[in-house]
Amino acid sequence: MSFFQNIFNSSDDKDLKESKINWNELTDLGQLNEIIFVSNEKPVAIFKHSTRCSVSRMALKQFENEFNNSDKVTPYFLDLIAYRDISNAIADRFGVTHQSPQLIVIKEGKAIYNVSHSDIDAEELMGKV
Repeated sequence: MSFFQNIFNSSDDKDLKESKINWNELTDLGQLNEIIFVSNEKPVAIFKHSTRCSVSRMALKQFENEFNNSDKVTPYFLDLIAYRDISNAIADRFGVTHQSPQLIVIKEGKAIYNVSHSDIDAEELMGKV
């Protein structure tokens, strides 16, 4: 693989499988209803990731390295390039402005926490849930 393919080509499918986080992949609009339902029992964290952005990749890797307690939160992963319609629906349904990368926490069906770019911090997330 060439240098540019290594930098710009997405390996996120492989990366997700190797992640220590047991991500729920967000690939269908109907899952937003599931997220609302689940969030009534336990907060849900949605990580919106752009597979074309190196800043997003770095934020994802840092988050995955720091995240250590999925017992407190149910993690969902959204590839917003492949599923932009879901990203737009999240913005509409939960009243958050679209960003990339972005971490949104849903609790009792409402967005209670929303950060993007370098503000994404797994430790801070755990303090919010």
